[in-house]
Amino acid sequence: MHDSLNETLAYIRRKIGDFQPEFGIILGTGLGKLVNEIDISHQLMYANIPNFPISTVEFHSGKLIFGTLNGRTVVAMQGRLHYYEGYDMQEITFPVRIMKLLGIQKLFLSNASGSLNPDIKKGDLAIIDDHINLLPDNPLRGANNSDFGPRFPDMSRPYDTQMIDQSLSIANKLGYSAHKAVYVAAPGPNLETRAEYRYMRIIGGDIVGMSTVPEVIVANHMGVPVCAISVVTDEGFHADLKPVSLQEIVAVASDAEPKLTTLLKELIVLQ
Repeated sequence: MHDSLNETLAYIRRKIGDFQPEFGIILGTGLGKLVNEIDISHQLMYANIPNFPISTVEFHSGKLIFGTLNGRTVVAMQGRLHYYEGYDMQEITFPVRIMKLLGIQKLFLSNASGSLNPDIKKGDLAIIDDHINLLPDNPLRGANNSDFGPRFPDMSRPYDTQMIDQSLSIANKLGYSAHKAVYVAAPGPNLETRAEYRYMRIIGGDIVGMSTVPEVIVANHMGVPVCAISVVTDEGFHADLKPVSLQEIVAVASDAEPKLTTLLKELIVLQ
């Protein structure tokens, strides 16, 4: 991986020159329009970046965006990578390592999720406070590179508590329905069964999705503070659970996107 990271970093540096991103942003399902708020300096297609995995999900654009958001320099992934696409955990988290090597100080993530908690409704925002990892692998499995982080990184506070409090405060000020939540990461790509939703709630989950946790693990490994915000797109807590389509999920995420964009723009100024 070391040689691949160096090759990728050198390519990106040739393209962006002396641009220095302060923050990394990873945009999830139906949430890619935040880039419209970025004053773009450079944009690179994943397909043109050496060693960079290509997003195969039809509603993920697959661009690495460099620019300024509300006066702060950022690098944003418009289109994230998922385990269900067939990538291994090292490939999924490769872009996070690149962001760190580019110099980011903090990482912001967004995703779409299903609610396990009757108090969290479709269209709400969930500020992730902790997670439960049900994915079948870990991005840190294998030989550890001590230049990146320790063999056994602490995960007692995987999400930055100050940014959680700031996010909830901003949401409250703006009148958004937002909750502190425990996120359960499932492999996908199928949605959960009724029994799986019940199980995830029993073990302590508030929302469930198919991403985020690998990136958070690697960010913690490298000492990068993380804030993750989820748009709740469907509800899995109903006894008479009805089928839900991908189109419905993307539509709800798109409707809630302006709230997430406004919250993130205000949050980033506080850092």
